[in-house]
Amino acid sequence: MGNSLPPVAIAILLANVIVSYKGFNDEIFFNRFHFQVRKIKQGEYIRLLSSGFLHVGTSHLIFNMITFYFFAAPVIYSIGNIPFLVVYFGSLLAGNAFANYFHRDEPFYTAVGASGAVTGILFSSILLYPALELYMFFIPIPIPGYLFAVGYLAYTLYGMKKQNDTIGHTAHFGGALGGILITLIFAPVAIYESQLTLGLLTATCALVGYILFRSRKK
Repeated sequence: MGNSLPPVAIAILLANVIVSYKGFNDEIFFNRFHFQVRKIKQGEYIRLLSSGFLHVGTSHLIFNMITFYFFAAPVIYSIGNIPFLVVYFGSLLAGNAFANYFHRDEPFYTAVGASGAVTGILFSSILLYPALELYMFFIPIPIPGYLFAVGYLAYTLYGMKKQNDTIGHTAHFGGALGGILITLIFAPVAIYESQLTLGLLTATCALVGYILFRSRKK
């Protein structure tokens, strides 16, 4: 598989760094392209894409890019450059579209970051490599990818319901769902090779969707 980051992934990483640093130093630029429900309702749909290349600070950018660095290459080596780009940008748009719908009654809700796209790549990698094991901070033992994915979605649901932090949980959920669905389009063999992972993810996503629907109806 190799350890080097493919050129297409390097281009994505550099684009995030360049656009983010422009936003760090140019408030007008940042405000023009960050995600905001009110502006999107007014027809500024470019924000659904552009906000994914902005970050609130260096630590936010580094965290997303480190995650991207570790999982981009496996996806590219498995499905190729163009499908990888479709997964990345499709997950980004799916994450922001879901966030826009979920927060539709909050006109001044804002967000930035590549988290939706990166989450899509992460879940794509977990689906493409069912034997994948992940290490978490402070946990010295490997965690099966499918267990990590289920735990991640459960945490995302908790974050969406509580809304007591600054993390874009809705974009994470939408990005994860986008990553799963688009990956299956390009690699339908994963339906058979990753049955346990896909089954658990499908059940968890369905449960999350049901709980969110019920909570929005109240």
